[in-house]
Amino acid sequence: MPKPGDTWYLDEVFLRINGQVHYLWRAVDKHGVVLDILVQDRRDASAAKQFFKRLLAGLKYEPRRLITDGRKSCGVAQREVLPGVLHRSGRYLNNRAKNSHLPTRRRERQMQRFKSAEEVQRFLSAHSMIYAHFRPRRHLMTAGECRRARTKALRIWQQEICVQAAP
Repeated sequence: MPKPGDTWYLDEVFLRINGQVHYLWRAVDKHGVVLDILVQDRRDASAAKQFFKRLLAGLKYEPRRLITDGRKSCGVAQREVLPGVLHRSGRYLNNRAKNSHLPTRRRERQMQRFKSAEEVQRFLSAHSMIYAHFRPRRHLMTAGECRRARTKALRIWQQEICVQAAP
């Protein structure tokens, strides 16, 4: 998997959990790698700040550029938490992050909606890593490289499953 890029794309979408609206915050780097996911019940400036702090604590480095949609809350949080980072916002600039929500929507339909915010957080944190492990960036490699990457991913997965299954 490539090293996380220095351009981050951030987006949030709403999820309905037991009739209540929650927001799924997602950060994706320029390579399409999901950096972090957070489920919250609001999407104001304090929620954005909390997501930025969580993101920085987990990755230990700052981006060069931050791209968001036109929401004011992200701009406020960026100015307070990441003052030295170039921030661009626009309606279609963060399509990379918006497209990364599609597998989540598919899983949400298959699971017949999520039941709790904690379940969503646990599931999506694990799912994004597993999804990235088994889905190499096909457009960046040849067919042979893709086959080798998938074979390697399966071999690693089988080793991990065997280790966990052993008493």
